[in-house]
Amino acid sequence: MVKDVLDSAKQRMAKTEDALKRELAGIRTGRASTSLVDHIPVDYYGTPTPINQLATVATPEARLITIQPWDRKALGPIEKAIQKSDLGLNPSNDGSLIRLPIPQLSEQRRKELSRLVQKRVEESRVAARNIRRDGQDELKRLERAKEISEDEHRRAGDQLQKLTDQTIATIEHIGQQKEAELMEV
Repeated sequence: MVKDVLDSAKQRMAKTEDALKRELAGIRTGRASTSLVDHIPVDYYGTPTPINQLATVATPEARLITIQPWDRKALGPIEKAIQKSDLGLNPSNDGSLIRLPIPQLSEQRRKELSRLVQKRVEESRVAARNIRRDGQDELKRLERAKEISEDEHRRAGDQLQKLTDQTIATIEHIGQQKEAELMEV
């Protein structure tokens, strides 16, 4: 039973780390990355569809993303979706291909993005602490139901705390890497 609680907490914390990595991949740095546009929903025949399910997304150069839709009718909706997104990029459409030039980030924009990264990291830390709290509540419930002893509860609580500390350290490291990437000129 204790093992189930710890395994569940470990899985949920790993998912929190993965979610943070995905969120931070969508924050643009000075370099082109296909993950910048992957999450953007396009209204394609009335259905919100991610760009990577409508087109081939590539980075032929360090500061350029190209999007080649499989259906030419999707060019307009993809272009509109990119303009509506919070990326601040201006797509150019040549009739069969959309080019997204990635401009150099200004110092002010770097700082804004850095604050956004810090906010996302803090949200992930809070999520990890909430998972710890849920695990602790479950352990207390098991102890009250006399399914585990007080000593088992204390040992499991210590293991849960170590797991939380490791997860928060990993989250911090991910955030520091992204901030360093952002501040790179």
